[in-house]
Amino acid sequence: MKLYYHPASTVSRMVMLFAAQEAVALDYVLVDLMSGAQHQRAYKAVNPNALVPVLDDDGFVLTESAAILRYLAAKTGSAAYPAELRARARVDEAMAWFYGNYYKDFGYNLVYPQLFPHHKRRSDEAHAGTIEWGEKGARRWLQLLDQHWIGDKPYLCGDRISIADYFGSALVSLGELVGCGFDDFPDIRRWLGNMKQLKSWPQVNEVFEYIAAG
Repeated sequence: MKLYYHPASTVSRMVMLFAAQEAVALDYVLVDLMSGAQHQRAYKAVNPNALVPVLDDDGFVLTESAAILRYLAAKTGSAAYPAELRARARVDEAMAWFYGNYYKDFGYNLVYPQLFPHHKRRSDEAHAGTIEWGEKGARRWLQLLDQHWIGDKPYLCGDRISIADYFGSALVSLGELVGCGFDDFPDIRRWLGNMKQLKSWPQVNEVFEYIAAG
């Protein structure tokens, strides 16, 4: 199986971390986002969305990180995606919450406008308003993550790690690029700390953490 990826990509990191932890053998194909390789004709023939990651399993091409995580976990029989219907539904619910609620405000309205020129609004006032709106929304979702989704549990869906934790931890750690320390959210800090204790975290996140520290 091949994974098209970039090491700084949030949605690549979640798949890479799961694969590394679960010893899923992947051939990694770097897509140089910084040079615009994702927009070249050859890559767009693989993924017309011009995004990473992409999984190619002997000609079966799959885009979208959540779908890739589910596929890899199901293919390998990983306990991180439980077979029992209700337990699996909880994992799916958490992943849907992150992407459908949390990521919209935290990523696209708070973090990305502070990082990327193509997220710049038409005026400084509109840009500042977007970030202010994003911060307000993100705080709401962070409180829910801290108190409801995590609470006193070690992982999102109970005592065992699931693909929702791989998915969510990448999206939450994204905030480190703009100085989010999550000081007001002790259970998020504890949970993220649990994820960072995974043996594969340092290697997978080396490039990301270098950028965040810079």
